[in-house]
Amino acid sequence: MKVIAFNGSPHDDGVIQSALEFMCEELEKEKIETEIIQAGKEPIRGCIDCRKCFELDKCVFDDLVNIAAEKVNAADGIIIGSPVYYGSIAGNFKCFLDRLFFSGLDLSFKPASAIVSCRRSGGINAFHQMNNYYNLAKAVIVPSVYWGVVHGNNKNELLEDKEGLHIVKTSAATMAWFIKAIAHAKKEIPFPVEPKRPRTNFIR
Repeated sequence: MKVIAFNGSPHDDGVIQSALEFMCEELEKEKIETEIIQAGKEPIRGCIDCRKCFELDKCVFDDLVNIAAEKVNAADGIIIGSPVYYGSIAGNFKCFLDRLFFSGLDLSFKPASAIVSCRRSGGINAFHQMNNYYNLAKAVIVPSVYWGVVHGNNKNELLEDKEGLHIVKTSAATMAWFIKAIAHAKKEIPFPVEPKRPRTNFIR
């Protein structure tokens, strides 16, 4: 069993990295392997809606996005983490997520968690944005005891956010349970088959 986590911050030693490490520690206590991928400082271009991924089953821009998709498709769970910039996901990481989730990612019934960091505010908006990706991917969004928001400008300040650390550790422990429960359940219960989806525009 394995979980892939993505650091959407341009800093590989910042608050998001530390928060992800705390989550991974909790998962590894449950014998679940983890890997953190630094995605926030890669030169990722945005989606251009070329739809080539429908033919290739991967993005036409062959970079970290395609590598990440292969890793997530082979894994049992996913965590995405981003700092808050102007009340939103970090711009470079949003480009990464747009392409990752549009171009061949299969998260159906896989446990998924999100974590955001901010100095003061904007965390809830960014947190909901990140969960929107999961909602459209049929992922199982892992609950915790509060929204997945931590505060601080550096690791030392994060350590002072005791409740924030409790939230992310609880999310990780719950994710471990979901991964094991789903692995056990799918031996006996098949996943539901989605009927053909009618795509409806609102312009008449």
